[in-house]
Amino acid sequence: MHKKREHWATRAGFLLATAGSAIGLGSLWRFPYMAGENGGGYFVLLFIGFTFLIGLPVFMAELTMGRRSQRGPVLAFTELAKNSHIWRLVGWLAVITTFVILSYYLVISGWSLNYAFMSLNQFYKGKSYDEIVQVFDIVYKSPQMNVFWLFIFMIMTGGIVFGGVRKGIEKWSRILMPALFIILVGLFINSMTLSGAGQAFKFIFSPRGSALSATTVLNALGMAFFALSVGLGVLITYGSYMHSNDDIPKTALIIALLDISVSLLAALMIFPIIFTYGFQPQEGVGLIFKVLPVLFAQMPGALLISTVFFLLIVFTALTSTISLLEVLVATSMETFNWTRKKSAILASCAVFIFALPSALSGAGKFFPLWEKVYGKNFFETFDYLTGSWFLPLSGILTAVFVGWAISPEMRKKEFIEGSKYKWVYVPWLLILKYIAPLAIVLIILNKSNLVNIDAFFCRN
Repeated sequence: MHKKREHWATRAGFLLATAGSAIGLGSLWRFPYMAGENGGGYFVLLFIGFTFLIGLPVFMAELTMGRRSQRGPVLAFTELAKNSHIWRLVGWLAVITTFVILSYYLVISGWSLNYAFMSLNQFYKGKSYDEIVQVFDIVYKSPQMNVFWLFIFMIMTGGIVFGGVRKGIEKWSRILMPALFIILVGLFINSMTLSGAGQAFKFIFSPRGSALSATTVLNALGMAFFALSVGLGVLITYGSYMHSNDDIPKTALIIALLDISVSLLAALMIFPIIFTYGFQPQEGVGLIFKVLPVLFAQMPGALLISTVFFLLIVFTALTSTISLLEVLVATSMETFNWTRKKSAILASCAVFIFALPSALSGAGKFFPLWEKVYGKNFFETFDYLTGSWFLPLSGILTAVFVGWAISPEMRKKEFIEGSKYKWVYVPWLLILKYIAPLAIVLIILNKSNLVNIDAFFCRN
């Protein structure tokens, strides 16, 4: 017999919480550096197109599963598949993927909190470019510092989830998300006053033939899935807290628009600064922590701008980590019949312990032979495994499950209930059954280097 399920107090609270999960570090940390590495232009336009055409249908599928089952990912797959043990494993795959991603997300989140604190102390003052860049290397290689900020961020995340859906997640999402938008718009306006703003617009939105390749196409598709948090069980869990009269297509469309808007605002905030001061956009994952402090140090009001920016990253990271931890807590409550408090405490402790090797990867003292054996340090290994295998695999299995495995009558009834857009059902199902699985297979093949897609388009 089902226990009484918590539900969102308001639709606005649900939208802000789900938007926070989808936006997350992907929009502010990952999207700008991916756009830079892929030459902007075509990558950005393809990302927008794929978000609507492929990512959005899988997004709606997970919300449909959650609302119908009123369960987290493990029991949602199990009950909707009539107690199938095989599909139950897919639910566990989503939970394991969430657990691993949360562990290293917390490390990145700790860096952002550390940089906000460092900005208050003007750590860049009186330092040369090389010295400011090297600060990140020092932070990355400092075991005590990384563990300390990891612990602080874990306490923040666990404390919010400990409070429950309404008093914890929804309450803080209603505070953090508006604050995020206000800070982001303020920094965007500031960037628009810089001389590099025009060049940034051209870089981001102007397609160039040389920037288009099969890899660029697949990277844009992968970014669309990453940005919307599909395949993690987050949307199934959040969907389980929805009311029966909530409009799934409308909700998904609003969140997709917010996700795209924040991603573009982040890029339009960062790239004008880069072009104004003569840096290259292909700075990779170090774009925020290495390059931007150098640029902030050259701007008027550096202390305020730098601190506010990294607080923005903290807010964004927190909306991501609380959604990921909620998946683990909801699963523990349902599977082991634990209370929310017990689940939140034990899940937080388990994630913190598993995150320690990632936090200590830079120092090279924990599992010192790991990199020699696996070719990457602990942090990089699990970042690769989740991004190249777990997340795409979970996404394709979810699309196949909703498109082919569950009852057609139940699927249609749940999708259109409470919605004014019933006509969306047919194209949604077509994409879910055929287009989305094929697209995700291509992501897996390309990212795992099993197939070099570019070779099919290039002549020797």
